[in-house]
Amino acid sequence: MLASIPLTDDERDAVDDGQVALDRLLDRLADVPTPAGPTPRQIGAPASATFLPLINAAGRTGDCGGCG
Repeated sequence: MLASIPLTDDERDAVDDGQVALDRLLDRLADVPTPAGPTPRQIGAPASATFLPLINAAGRTGDCGGCG
């Protein structure tokens, strides 16, 4: 399902411009309260993010290494 989510300029930059923009956004949000009340800084959440590697799992074929 495709959904349209409105983004602020900072959020759009974080999506489009990469790690530096993402780190800048996370740093700015570190003192913004979560829905539960405390800020990410107060609950000890890291102020940085790490990109995870992307893999294409669709249409994979080949040996599954002895699976089922």
